[in-house]
Amino acid sequence: MSSGKNGFAIFIAMLVGVIVFASAQSATAENRKMLRWATAPVGSYGYSIATSIAKLVEETFNGEYWMGVNPYPSTTLSMRAVMDGNAEIAYTADIGMSQFHRRDGGFTKYNPRKAGLGHTWYAYPMESMIAVLASTGDRFKCWRDFSGQPVYYTNAGFMHWLNWQRVFTVLGYNFKHLQIDLATNTRSLQAGTIVGSAIYTTAGHALAEYWRGTEGRLDLKIINPCPDEIERMKAAGLSVVSVDAKAAFTRNSGLGPLLGVPILFGYNARLDMPEDVIYRLIHKLYDEKDHLANANPGFVPMAQDFVGMQVSGISANPEIEVHPGLARFLKEHKAWNDKWKIGNAH
Repeated sequence: MSSGKNGFAIFIAMLVGVIVFASAQSATAENRKMLRWATAPVGSYGYSIATSIAKLVEETFNGEYWMGVNPYPSTTLSMRAVMDGNAEIAYTADIGMSQFHRRDGGFTKYNPRKAGLGHTWYAYPMESMIAVLASTGDRFKCWRDFSGQPVYYTNAGFMHWLNWQRVFTVLGYNFKHLQIDLATNTRSLQAGTIVGSAIYTTAGHALAEYWRGTEGRLDLKIINPCPDEIERMKAAGLSVVSVDAKAAFTRNSGLGPLLGVPILFGYNARLDMPEDVIYRLIHKLYDEKDHLANANPGFVPMAQDFVGMQVSGISANPEIEVHPGLARFLKEHKAWNDKWKIGNAH
């Protein structure tokens, strides 16, 4: 055989080898199961957290699962997407789970096409506040001054949007939400399209990505609730907590004492997700809690009391079923309450 023919034969053999190898890789990839996380839009804290732990999640399952992060216009829609079978784990919060259980708001007459959500992993508290331009700050003394005024309370369907509706209902104020795009938050404040914008911190520290951009460009003022408003909210079962401006803000770190109404955020799975998958995920997050807190201060409260945060999330809606994977984890840590319900996993 000539050297030319030998070279051609070698080339063909190498090509076949590459095709076989690529086919094997493709087959392996095809055999990996999906673990899709439905979150709020790009730029939101919920989306950022999900993308930041993707590698950790995939390592947990040794290539058995691949994690995708699917952003949705609102947290409510992310929950419905999961329950309808378009993803497996939903970004949510205690107030969103309450609405789903009551079937009101964005869940009115809603029935999951696949399976409902169960308590799975509560990750961090967030504190709802209202920010205005420093130049207009003298116009606002209390939260009643926002009654009937155009304010961006985060995207309609966001958990903070729901939180502000809850707050204004308790206070008896007119909730006037003006929907804008996250990317126009800065411009809308500057133009006066909105008189204020809901701002939120995570565990009293981190700001959402879109708010970091706004805060870095504008002089702001946070309007706190007045004492009578605080009393009325506490009487209705809402908490009011302090936020340290130095921990959360850069340009506006000199702001005085800040007050916000907290909600507990997490990522809850469909109840038909296998028990072992969720158990392994929760166990891995527990093992890595200190590393997560070092990488992101929003995880500090979770790292300090991982089990207690899960208990708090369930206790906010004890009528809702707990995913068997989380139930197994809590039983191992002697934190299970026999009054809670364990959901059915297949």
